[in-house]
Amino acid sequence: MSSITNGAVVVAAPRAPAVRGRLSDLPIAGAKRVLLAAPRGYCAGVDRAVIAVEKALENYGAPVYVRKQIVHNVHVVSELERGGAIFVDDVAEVPEGAHVVFSAHGVSPAVVSAAAARGLQAIDATCPLVTKVHREATRFAKQDLDILLIGHVGHEEVEGTMGHAPERTTLVTSPDDVAGLEVRDPDNLVWISQTTLSVDETMETVRRLRERFPNLQDPPSDDICYATQNRQVAIKKVAPQADLVIVVGSANSSNSVRLVEVALEHGAKAAHRVDYASEIQQSWLDGVQTVGVTSGASVPEVLVREVLDDLADAGYRDIEEVKTAEEDLMFSLPKELRRDASGQTDSRALGGRTRT
Repeated sequence: MSSITNGAVVVAAPRAPAVRGRLSDLPIAGAKRVLLAAPRGYCAGVDRAVIAVEKALENYGAPVYVRKQIVHNVHVVSELERGGAIFVDDVAEVPEGAHVVFSAHGVSPAVVSAAAARGLQAIDATCPLVTKVHREATRFAKQDLDILLIGHVGHEEVEGTMGHAPERTTLVTSPDDVAGLEVRDPDNLVWISQTTLSVDETMETVRRLRERFPNLQDPPSDDICYATQNRQVAIKKVAPQADLVIVVGSANSSNSVRLVEVALEHGAKAAHRVDYASEIQQSWLDGVQTVGVTSGASVPEVLVREVLDDLADAGYRDIEEVKTAEEDLMFSLPKELRRDASGQTDSRALGGRTRT
């Protein structure tokens, strides 16, 4: 897989998937078990974005260009690349007139304009929940409010959101940033957030902001996406019972990294993030009776199953699913992709794939 930047992270080629029999079933005191968090894995926005690239390849043929990673998962990007997708950092790298897909994390108006100037046939796979935040930023700027955007420096979603109101938006990266903030008018502020943050840390940031700026306004609804919140709630229930938590997800996946942090904050004795089962180390399992397993919102279930297979080789065959919510939300595909190459309405147009 080609190396492309995604914010501050350069994504390298993925490792090989797990090889069975690599981990040993060593004796411990007590019975071994796995607590499998649910919900986990693909959310509706990720499913929509991945299908968008697959559909574009079906309808228009390879290559189809994608600005940045379509979602933050090295396996997904590698699979799409094998199918004919070409991932680029900038629309300037896309041949004039070609098809280009904007990633689930969204883009600024400047990127849209740059694509139009090159005559690119753009397909916007931005998650609708990210688009909601973009619209909030635009609306608040028109209302002459200054915007405090809670998020991570260099994340594509943050860059896209700031691009909708650049003169009005100040980035707040953590609760510790609040004390040093300088604002134009402390009585004319509203906060919004990146969709994939830790719920607890975001609320702590808001609490400190409100202490400094008592007239701070709230967005009309919570910006942190339902999937991010649901996965964090599930791992919070698993963590107190787990000697070890394994989170399947990539290093540049904000919501996956947050799951590791949430697990540790809520009682897990240890927690590690892996892209593939092959990264699980035998030493992590020393003396471990209960392993919690979850995955970030851009992770296909096949990668979780490989982790469970490896854990079964190590004796962790008793699997209990810990379910805290049901998810049935699906998003329509971008309008350009709701029909197949023959012009017929595609069966996936108004929803995603079956998530099994």
